[in-house]
Amino acid sequence: MGKIEILAPAGSPEGVTAVVQNGADAVYMGLSAFNARRGAKNFTPDEFARACEYCRVRGVKAYLALNTLVSDRELPEAVAAASDAARAGADAVIVADLGLLRALRRALPGMPLHCSTQMGLHSSEGVRLAYAMGARRAVLARELARGDIAGIASGAPLELEVFVHGAHCVSHSGQCYFSAVIGGRSGNRGLCAQPCRLPYGSGGRKTEYPLSLKDNCLAAYVGELERMGIKSLKIEGRMKRPEYAAVVTGIYARAAREGKPPSEDDMAALRAAFSRQGFTDGYYTGARGADMLGVREYDAAAEKRIFAAARRNYTHGELQRVPVRFAAVVRAGKPARLVAVDDRRNAVAAEGDVPEPAFHRQTDAAAFSTQLHKTGGTPFYCAEVKLRVEPGLALSAASINALRREALEKLLEKRRPAPAVPVREYDAAAALAITPPEARPAPAAPVFTVSVTKAEQLSKELLELRPRVLYVPLPELRHLPKLKPFLDDPDITVAAALPRVMFDSERDRAERILAAARNAGIADALCGNLGQILPMREAGFNIRGDFGLNLFSSYSLAAARELGFASAAASFEMNLAQLRDAVLPLDTEAIVYGRLPLMLTENCVIRASLGVCSCAAPLQLSDRTGASFPVIRENAGSCRNVVLNSRKLFLADRLSDFSGIGLWGLRLAFTTENAVECAQVARRYMGLGEYAPGAFTRGLYYSRVT
Repeated sequence: MGKIEILAPAGSPEGVTAVVQNGADAVYMGLSAFNARRGAKNFTPDEFARACEYCRVRGVKAYLALNTLVSDRELPEAVAAASDAARAGADAVIVADLGLLRALRRALPGMPLHCSTQMGLHSSEGVRLAYAMGARRAVLARELARGDIAGIASGAPLELEVFVHGAHCVSHSGQCYFSAVIGGRSGNRGLCAQPCRLPYGSGGRKTEYPLSLKDNCLAAYVGELERMGIKSLKIEGRMKRPEYAAVVTGIYARAAREGKPPSEDDMAALRAAFSRQGFTDGYYTGARGADMLGVREYDAAAEKRIFAAARRNYTHGELQRVPVRFAAVVRAGKPARLVAVDDRRNAVAAEGDVPEPAFHRQTDAAAFSTQLHKTGGTPFYCAEVKLRVEPGLALSAASINALRREALEKLLEKRRPAPAVPVREYDAAAALAITPPEARPAPAAPVFTVSVTKAEQLSKELLELRPRVLYVPLPELRHLPKLKPFLDDPDITVAAALPRVMFDSERDRAERILAAARNAGIADALCGNLGQILPMREAGFNIRGDFGLNLFSSYSLAAARELGFASAAASFEMNLAQLRDAVLPLDTEAIVYGRLPLMLTENCVIRASLGVCSCAAPLQLSDRTGASFPVIRENAGSCRNVVLNSRKLFLADRLSDFSGIGLWGLRLAFTTENAVECAQVARRYMGLGEYAPGAFTRGLYYSRVT
């Protein structure tokens, strides 16, 4: 196998066989409800243990995917699932929730933890923080170009993993709330309904599917990624058939082993296995645009043919992938003796028949070696043979075969047991590590905070209402005349709101803006990504956590406190019951007004829809029900888009429901509103006006999101 790890998906026990027999070096599986493919068959604890043993015997690593957000009530069960996996011999746990990462460090101190791509790790600083939090590996964001990946890899303090094949989410991973807000099925909780695959009208009619990306395919770049220092190449597909995973895994494993790109026949097989009008490498090569879009198409006959062949291959026979070294001694009057040693230095011995004097044909070293190489039907292949065979003796082929079989069966038994992993009895209070004296005292009443998208939304009327904190996007900080009255007010804290995505190549510009902001008196920074935390702390800013961190429980809020946050926004996927369950160990705010952001896209939806780059003018996407979703530029400094909800979150008449929770702040998030409307909304929430939107939503606060 190649030096680089080929990490393959398995959505069922058959899927494990399919990918292992096609050359996977590691397999990732879901054991419980806490994985990002809850719709896959997944594994019972017994099935998972058997799958781990199957992998372990064959020299393949087994990873548990626990890559979803976890609530307070669910966290003990999630830790228990990880503990079960550890006892079964899992080699690592893939985690997306900061609170779960924190708890597993305590409950399973010996277990390698991998930060999922759902954590949004797209910068060197994000990777640095993942390492500081105890992760052994970081799964990089799928939107990174080759230069970005190479730059991160050049100084990474931990292993890096890259998605190389499979479905592309149009939104940055971990930043898609479309399915949750519209349909009550959360992508961050493993049940995405894939609204991105539906048709949308935009007026431009360049495409009916502006949110549906082709599948990613980086098969041509396996060698390049290995030279960068990437440790693992991940294939997506736990929801797809085992035959699909077998085909794709085999092609990538051959590319890694042989050190050359796939052939035309290989590419045809990939297209037959699954295609959305071909594949894309647009993010990796930097060739973003409408060519990245595609919808499902397939040749049923070709799929049936290739899947049938794949299934025959992985259900019959055994891929010989584990090297074994034999040493044998054949002496007169003594039972033949064979020692076998595998790649883990397991050593076993077998004794066979006593050789007879050779009357016609003696057994020589060549004949003995030939029989030892016949390891078919086992995971082993003969890597070396050392023999001492006295002349003039004969040992039948059947006797040599029996020796070989006995030795290999003993090696198999040696390889079956799971290694011991320290598993502590889980104590929820200890994992949370919040004692009553340390708990933040609940405020008498929450303050109001305000976030704006543009400086033009600021006004004298909003200033007079004195929001406790004003969050202003980084590029808008250049409008100092608009900001100065707010900066001069001692009752208002102005914070620089950093973009949720900021590649290494964008950091210099951001640092120049932040330096100017510090000179203007701004001392707080709103961080929506892990990669921003260490740089902002080191630059001396008071850091506050944004919704992009997906803080979904007491445990994740406790992790934010440990990272040095002065305040943090709870995930707006939490409902009121979950907020009431939570202990709030730091100043915590909830978003109570605004068009909730449904997606954050790297590929420009506006350009794909209209055919021209017109980011300054918002676009409207209309679904089949007639709902209209505004698409705006994330900020003036980028061409990233934010798809907003069709209806505004409105809770001014329900604020009493948020009392008694212990919230520090209630945030009014302004996006498409003008300055007059911003002030009207703020007045209503502060009990000074009568404003009400037309159509509105209560968000997810009164829902049970799955």
